[in-house]
Amino acid sequence: MQPIIAKQILPWFGGSAGVWTTCLVFFQSVLLAGYAYADWTTRLGPRRQAYLHVAILAVSLACLPIIASSGWKPQGNEEPIARILLLLCATIGLPYFLLSTTTPLLQAWYWRRFQSAVPYRLFALSNFASLLALLGFPLLFEPSFDLKQLGWGWSFVYGGFAVLCGAVGLMSANGADSRGPAAPRASPPALDHQLLWLGLAAMGSVMLLAVTNHITQNISSVPFLWVLPLALYLITFILAFDHPRWYVRPLFVVALLILVPAMAYYVPSLDLRVAAPLYLIGLFVTCMFCHGELAHSKPDPAHLTRFYLMISLGGALGAVLVAIVAPLVLPGYFELGVTLLVLAVIVAMRLKQVALWVGIAVAVATSVLVVQGMYGYTLGMRVMERDFYGVVRTGDHMEPVPYRTMYHGGIMHGGQLLGDSFRNTPADYFSPNSGYGRVFTSLREMDKRRKLSVGVIGLGAGVLAAWMKPGDQLVFYEISPRVVDIAKREFTYLADTAARTEVVLGDGRLSLEREPPRGYDVLGIDAFSGDSIPMHLITREAMALYVKHLKPDGVIVFQATNRYVDLLPVVKRLASEFGMEAVNISDSPDAMEGPEYWYSATDQVIVTRNRKLLDWPRIDDASEEIEDRANLPTFTDAHHNLLRILK
Repeated sequence: MQPIIAKQILPWFGGSAGVWTTCLVFFQSVLLAGYAYADWTTRLGPRRQAYLHVAILAVSLACLPIIASSGWKPQGNEEPIARILLLLCATIGLPYFLLSTTTPLLQAWYWRRFQSAVPYRLFALSNFASLLALLGFPLLFEPSFDLKQLGWGWSFVYGGFAVLCGAVGLMSANGADSRGPAAPRASPPALDHQLLWLGLAAMGSVMLLAVTNHITQNISSVPFLWVLPLALYLITFILAFDHPRWYVRPLFVVALLILVPAMAYYVPSLDLRVAAPLYLIGLFVTCMFCHGELAHSKPDPAHLTRFYLMISLGGALGAVLVAIVAPLVLPGYFELGVTLLVLAVIVAMRLKQVALWVGIAVAVATSVLVVQGMYGYTLGMRVMERDFYGVVRTGDHMEPVPYRTMYHGGIMHGGQLLGDSFRNTPADYFSPNSGYGRVFTSLREMDKRRKLSVGVIGLGAGVLAAWMKPGDQLVFYEISPRVVDIAKREFTYLADTAARTEVVLGDGRLSLEREPPRGYDVLGIDAFSGDSIPMHLITREAMALYVKHLKPDGVIVFQATNRYVDLLPVVKRLASEFGMEAVNISDSPDAMEGPEYWYSATDQVIVTRNRKLLDWPRIDDASEEIEDRANLPTFTDAHHNLLRILK
């Protein structure tokens, strides 16, 4: 259910990694509500509890199917977190609430009928089923069905679940009357035990979201990269609650003492080929430690609903801390470092005697590495601000020439040479030899009197404005208000450009959907945060929108520079579907002094029907054919698989 609904709404909110973390806040919070409901209704008596639950199950069928209404699409000025949470409540709130009650309720009913059998192992079985569903989504369901089919299919299965669950509840209530006198209740768990459950569950949840955030911000916010960390999280629940033999405490404690400082060392690293596997292994070991300690401290089954309530409360608290509190309180992506520091302290506190000093040493080392990473992240930065869509930083570099750059995530996203003589000079990915530079120059050479109409999805520092001439029209589409504000405050491109300029706030694709055809000569697609790719901008439906807003001889330029994802064959396939040609312009500047030093290597794909432009010497001399991949399907809103294009 989680990836189905999240993938539906992901394109509406810019393909941001924040969509998944906000969804996790919702799911963890509703899980908490479901567990609280289960804990409360166990006090109503068997019959009243069963009748109430059957009634709510019946009402929930009116919420089907779980397909988000297009009326929830943002217009551009809404607060995204609140809108996503309201959307989820209206679309899947009640069905998911009832699903979340199932684990504690069925176990409570089971214990009521068969008090000779301890039901905690059913928690492992429940999480195993969740794991199969999660892994099945990117590997089986996503490639085979579109989102509408998945939404309807899930809804039909849910209807069968509602009937089955209601029948089991009624059977349990009827059986309770004939079972005989109830066994004496065990004494309630102490407050310190409940707080321990809360803290361990919160630690696992925080680690899950912090690691997921870090990976998706630098590769792409897609179900596969959501599912992998969550699958590891669930596996630890399965192992911890299946049997005590799986949690060998000394083994996992020693592993944490090694992994925590190692992860802290790699937090600032942009080499995710090393860091990502390390984070995922660290996530597994951390959650195995937290959930193993939880399973070790579980109470008498008479109080299992309270136990699950505290676990869900900890999970919700962890999700809120990472997805909501961190963006409001922390100016940068510091939550992973802070999490590792807290984790090191917790591990040290769980050790005794000689091992305690080892734990303290690890905690100190982790603290030093985390502080160093934060210092390096902020060193030389003029501005560092954060919103739902990412962290934006600017910094000045004085050697070899004065230069101000903008970072979005960990990647440079435009910059400007300082000094009046370079005031409106294109830099960074937009050199004269880049795809953009060659397209603008060639169009003007082909018709010296031509006034260009240009649209660009993604503002960055606004460098493309430097290519405009008097009489040109330039429209930037930018989803982040923070980026717009910083581009105007820290850079002069928007103020200095000779073109008539407009900045449209909101997701670029949704903005194009609402507008009549613009008739652009050039449309640039350059809306990335870090190395993360908004996949909804490279689908068939998105391409249809671009063509709608393009003149017949117009040009689409895709920024395809990426360390982890090969976009070239994806763009080529899209171009072919619309009767257009696609060539790549690879710009690799090697000058190490003067303004040219600030030109960056880049791949930019030119897509057009304009054969004259492609044959123009400035384009023809630098263009490279893109290899077609016969086994790569056209990406659509319903079907796009990141696994096929990972480098």
